Amino acid sequence: MKRKYVLDAGVLALYFAGREEAKKYIDEVYSGRAEAYICEVNLAEFIYNYARVFEWEAAVSRHSLIRNSPIKVVGLDEELTVEAARLKLRYYKMLSLADCYLVALARKKKAYIITTDEDIKNVEGVYVVVLGL
Repeated sequence: MKRKYVLDAGVLALYFAGREEAKKYIDEVYSGRAEAYICEVNLAEFIYNYARVFEWEAAVSRHSLIRNSPIKVVGLDEELTVEAARLKLRYYKMLSLADCYLVALARKKKAYIITTDEDIKNVEGVYVVVLGL
C-alpha cells in the first residue's frame, strides 16, 4: 500500500526552494511510491505567500506546476468544511482555518500531514511530520 501525504503550504515553499527534506516527499509522489494531496485552501495559502516574495507571475507559474503534477488538489465539500469548522472550534487558539482544512483532509484520507507548523503536532488523531524552516 502506498503512503499517503497531505501537504501544507510551507512544504511546497521548501520544495521550490530546493530543500532536500521536502524534496524527498515530493520525489516519492513523482516516483509513484506515495500519493499526495493538498486542499484548495492550503494551495491558495502557498500561492499568496509565494507571490509576496517572488511576485504574482512566479506564483502562478508554480501553481501551474502543482496543478499538472501527481499531487491531487482536493476541493472543498460539505464534509471537509464541517470537519474543519469543528476542528477550528476545538483548536481556535492554536490552528488557523487553513490548518484545520489540512487536518480535516488528512483525517479523511488517512494520511500523514507534512508541514512546517509545529502546532499541528498537538492535534489528536493525526500523524504529523514537521519539516524545519
